[in-house]
Amino acid sequence: MAAKQKKVIITCATTGSIHTPTMSEHLPLTPGDIARQSIDAAEAGAAIIHLHARNPEDGRPTPDPQVFMEFLPRIKQGCDAVVNITTGGGHGMSLEERMAGALQARPEMSSLNMGSMNFGLYPMLDRYPHFQYEWERTHLENSRDFIFRNTFKDIERVLKELGETHGTRFEFECYDTGHLYNLAHFLDRGLVKPPLFVQTIFGILGGIGADQENLLHQKRIADKLFGDDYHWSVLAAGRHQIGFVTMGAILGGNVRVGLEDSLYAYKGKLAKSNAEQVKIVRSILENLSLDIATPNEAREMLALKGGDDVGF
Repeated sequence: MAAKQKKVIITCATTGSIHTPTMSEHLPLTPGDIARQSIDAAEAGAAIIHLHARNPEDGRPTPDPQVFMEFLPRIKQGCDAVVNITTGGGHGMSLEERMAGALQARPEMSSLNMGSMNFGLYPMLDRYPHFQYEWERTHLENSRDFIFRNTFKDIERVLKELGETHGTRFEFECYDTGHLYNLAHFLDRGLVKPPLFVQTIFGILGGIGADQENLLHQKRIADKLFGDDYHWSVLAAGRHQIGFVTMGAILGGNVRVGLEDSLYAYKGKLAKSNAEQVKIVRSILENLSLDIATPNEAREMLALKGGDDVGF
């Protein structure tokens, strides 16, 4: 079984690299928007803020460390949430580009995808007859012939250069059952150490589907592989977001929401902010008589190095 915990960690993924400006006017794109929405999400109850960067001119995903540095200090000054910086980056970025922001920032936590996969965004093309920027159409279409690369060598490099060198711990993103076994491989080699923070992800085209049976299956396999040496978390794409995280919480897991994963608050209603999604899931958790972890409680649960030992 996953580690027994008295409180639920809410992670909020504020912007990501999947959705594009045309899809929602509420998606934060500029450093100011990302900082403000991150702080608001923390005030609403998110203990961890998961962050990507965007080109402020056109909203394109960017790996530029200088863009990260335009909003990271503001977030640190405005709240005490754990800052979690992507190493997944965006479609078409090299591993060096994907790591650049995290290596400069030396955060308490970073995401780390546990295997290569197809990552299909192109079905969203049919939903939008026109795009605000031409890059959006290309971004989605290119995913038809794209492999999101995360080889064993790539993972080893991130673990060494970011984890071993800077003391950053990881949100291990597992999009399929094989990714759980990949993580177990690194645990067996001693390259990762408990407590693990295992983020099981459902509903991305190319990964495991958003079926309730799959959620239960992923939990069973993770329990078998990691025993009580891990904290389990759930995220689901799009319309599956709230239902799946609720089911995960009932089963003893942590939850992730945010405009990276879904643009909606309810069916047919765009979320006006990341904080709105955090408030929705917090209300659900509290109505289930579950307590919400503070940032410092999340730090203790996940054995993080603390907010004073970062590069921003």
